[in-house]
Amino acid sequence: MAGLTTGGPNVDVSLLYEINGLALRAPDWVDRSVGLVGEYGIPLALVLLVLWCWRGARRQDESTAVESFAALVWAPLAAGLALLVSAPLREFVGRPRPFRAHEGLQVLDTGAGARFGAELAGADFSFVSGHATLAMALGVGLFVAHRRLGLLGIALAVAEGFCRVYAGVHYPTDVIGGFALGTAVVLVLAPLAMALLTPVVRAVAGSPRLGRLVRAKDRVLPLPVDLTQAQAPSAGQRPHESDLAA
Repeated sequence: MAGLTTGGPNVDVSLLYEINGLALRAPDWVDRSVGLVGEYGIPLALVLLVLWCWRGARRQDESTAVESFAALVWAPLAAGLALLVSAPLREFVGRPRPFRAHEGLQVLDTGAGARFGAELAGADFSFVSGHATLAMALGVGLFVAHRRLGLLGIALAVAEGFCRVYAGVHYPTDVIGGFALGTAVVLVLAPLAMALLTPVVRAVAGSPRLGRLVRAKDRVLPLPVDLTQAQAPSAGQRPHESDLAA
């Protein structure tokens, strides 16, 4: 399955050289910054975004908080599942990294995370991008829980894909494939995941000790007002007349 384009004049390679060419012309500190942001910054920002959404979800009414919390639990689970799927997919496709097939690329040292990811996948293959898969799965999972924050998460995932191509470690189609894989895992399995997670989250919400994970505080509905007791009889009015007036 190495038939994915790794050479010759094509849009994929042309975009690779254009985007990675920015790294050739940029100062060293910019390259280092992009490498760090792509390797650690954006994944950390997505995690913080999920936590921020969880903080807001706890302030909603209990039924809405349960649904939002279940969706937020599903987001990292889906991201982990998508990464597991990406490892055998890399082996099956067997596409070499772009810097192994093309000359003149500026390859940024993106840190131990990239090397560990390559070892975890079993080989230094390119398709699909694990970082893009993880980022988009978190972004789309966040979108299921909260639309506006989810759009921000998806934008961060797109930035993550750009950073991977900028660093010279992935083709643009590797990133697109990661986006598609992360999105598919989240959305296709979301109905089943929510059906399984929602009862569990609802049980946690009803727990005296663990309930604060789902809701910020107990929300007690006000008791119905008994107008016959709330309204005192006026002077000179008989009790039965007060009841009728109520």
